[in-house]
Amino acid sequence: MTARILVVDDNPANVRLLEAKLSAEYFEVVTATSGATALESVRDTRPDIVLLDVMMPGIDGIEVCKRLKADPATHHIPIIMVTALDQLEDRVRGLDAGADDFLTKPINDVSLFCRIRSLVRLKMLSDELRARATSSEIMGLIPPAANMADVRPGKVLAIDGRASFLERVKTALAGKHEVATMLDPATALAHLGETSISYELIIVNLDEGQFDGLRLCSQLKSLERTRQVPILIVVTPDDQQRLLRALDMGINDYIVRPIDRLELLARVNTQVRRSRYSEQLRLNVQASLELAVTDSLTGLYNRRYMETHLTHLVEHSISRGKPLSVLAIDVDFFKPINDTYGHDVGDKVLQELASRMRDSVRNVDMVCRVGGEEFTVILPTTDIETAKKIAERVRASVSSKPFSIDMGSGSANVTVSIGVAGLAGPRDTLEDFLRRADQALYAAKRGGRNRVRLAAA
Repeated sequence: MTARILVVDDNPANVRLLEAKLSAEYFEVVTATSGATALESVRDTRPDIVLLDVMMPGIDGIEVCKRLKADPATHHIPIIMVTALDQLEDRVRGLDAGADDFLTKPINDVSLFCRIRSLVRLKMLSDELRARATSSEIMGLIPPAANMADVRPGKVLAIDGRASFLERVKTALAGKHEVATMLDPATALAHLGETSISYELIIVNLDEGQFDGLRLCSQLKSLERTRQVPILIVVTPDDQQRLLRALDMGINDYIVRPIDRLELLARVNTQVRRSRYSEQLRLNVQASLELAVTDSLTGLYNRRYMETHLTHLVEHSISRGKPLSVLAIDVDFFKPINDTYGHDVGDKVLQELASRMRDSVRNVDMVCRVGGEEFTVILPTTDIETAKKIAERVRASVSSKPFSIDMGSGSANVTVSIGVAGLAGPRDTLEDFLRRADQALYAAKRGGRNRVRLAAA
């Protein structure tokens, strides 16, 4: 795994040393020797990680970090702050500024490389989500994603076998975050699988003799429900081996005992903000995917998705020798509804029509809007006789009850004509399949409308 790393230090010797070490690990290295040039370099080179010295003349590392995290174009870039100072208040200042980690000189090479790779993995996932979400934002499909400035209280779960430790965590985060606690990992996993609560951070104490904290972390990362939830682990200063294994596993952050309340709060704040940012990206991507395949008015699948999905179903049905049918549906005399009552009423009729059709078909069937008042229903593993019965049920559900139009007359009768076609055999094509359904629909129209017609064999 490679990445572009920006090394920022006002001491040229430190820069050259880190550059040599990182290059030997096949990282691409960019350097800067001041806060001002670091800000320019971030804008020009878009690094994957910033290794940032705290003590620099002019714009110091804390200020650089604050500016990068305040900029929507750069706030997602992980920052590791590096300093010769080992004071707790410096760590807290760095974390409050938005830094992802805080390392003290002289830097342990193994720890540094492991931490970089862990952050790069997380950033790669974030970048993929950002790229997809950005494309949808540009197209106007979804609103811009939220940044990491959300300071609402987060939902945190702390897991440890000692009630005294859990109580200290709750006290440290009191008033800032909502903290739930669990003494037993099995109980915690069961709770996570059943609860409706969406936790934004899980804290696991590795310095716990009653259960294997690393195994618990592995289980949390393997479960679908908690795979994306950040994990903050608590370790002892001499437990480097397990810390490195945890980082390699994908653990998001760690804090070393003895725990300082301010540092714990700062790290929790950072992870909760990142969790919300990532979740918003995922939701935006999901929304854009749904918008790409669904009709915005009715919520039904659109023509693009219908054709793609039906292509796969035709291939599958032919290869397995399974039946497949479709219904081609058109609203009878829909233009007069729009002309008489207006397009707003016409839209409401289409929405109600979509709802009735969904209620009239099976869960395995798919209702699609393929045009203005044209619909297609895909019926997997369904022969044409069964498809005809379903079509009659759809037709009856539409015609049996007037549609409310919220006008003076109050309601209007709406009917549909339906053509039914079944897959003809191994030489059948999607185009011929749909053409037969359309021809049956036209026959229903010519026959007087509000009726079902089967396609010619």
